[in-house]
Amino acid sequence: MAENTFDRFSVFFTGDTVFLDGTVFPLGRLTTDVLNLDSEVLTEIDQRVNAFISAVWTLLQEKTDSAACSAQEQLNAVWDLVFELPVYRSLRLDVETARNLFPILLSDRAKWAETLDVDSEGHRMFEDFLSGLEYFSESLRNFRGQLDGMLEPYFEPLSRRSAEAYAGAYATYFTEMTAAGELFFPGQEFSQSFPAQLCFVPTADPTEAGKALLAEKVEFRYLSHFLYTDFYRGLMVGNAPRRCHNCGRYFLLTAGYNTCYCNNIAPGETEHTCRKVGAHRKANHPTGLSPAGMEYRKVYNRLKARKQRGKISRDEWNTIVSQAQEVLDMAERGELTDEEMRNQFCKF
Repeated sequence: MAENTFDRFSVFFTGDTVFLDGTVFPLGRLTTDVLNLDSEVLTEIDQRVNAFISAVWTLLQEKTDSAACSAQEQLNAVWDLVFELPVYRSLRLDVETARNLFPILLSDRAKWAETLDVDSEGHRMFEDFLSGLEYFSESLRNFRGQLDGMLEPYFEPLSRRSAEAYAGAYATYFTEMTAAGELFFPGQEFSQSFPAQLCFVPTADPTEAGKALLAEKVEFRYLSHFLYTDFYRGLMVGNAPRRCHNCGRYFLLTAGYNTCYCNNIAPGETEHTCRKVGAHRKANHPTGLSPAGMEYRKVYNRLKARKQRGKISRDEWNTIVSQAQEVLDMAERGELTDEEMRNQFCKF
């Protein structure tokens, strides 16, 4: 039987990756997938959870097989959406028990009696399960909202994309959030800590047969706690989600790579990616040059005039033009925003 459930699952962290039952993801990938979830999915989960909770109260009053079947049907409708979400869909879950929870409870008189006993451990666990479902969508909304409020104002202006640069941006964010917390919630310290159980274990490398790895096996009780961990561990190795400047969806920037466009098919296109469209979009200009091309031409002409007036030598001319061409190439590959590109050209 699979050991993972909705409210208790384990993952393995090693290096810059996370393993979910043998499936390998770069740190930050699952966070990025959740940031791109359609908000309507979370709204639908809320509606289905509310219908399930209503059926549970009916079951607790009637205590009949038919009421149990109705509650299970409503719960399965919740699972239909939850188990297809990022993270859950990559785990081997105990689906059989999850989809037959109430018939199993009713078939065991002792367990059912304990569930109904408000002073028992079984009843506490049942209430925790219900509370987790009720707060599930809201916890993901809070997670997405916090990252939106961090990534856009603190990370987007960065000129470099590295673990060091992310640490600096996060330090600014953390300091400002701490100050805001003291201002609006005196005595409540801002923190980013999440309870989890971890142990260090040997595990088989899913990418290379016969190879063993030392990994951290971490058990989480809430999906949001895993996502925060995935996000912050990603920053530590230089991985971070970034919003595409063309389609507006998040994509994962991995260590040392700086681009503002994703590799997904661009809106309105059938083959071209955002990176290709963004790098080659044309301006309404008779030359047909891209914005980067037009800026490069201005720089080139300016440098040429300086060389002709004897302001710079031929060797200096060749060196500076070569540097300007590098900026052009970076912009055409989509590795610079328009503002970053113009700022770079202004230096020449």
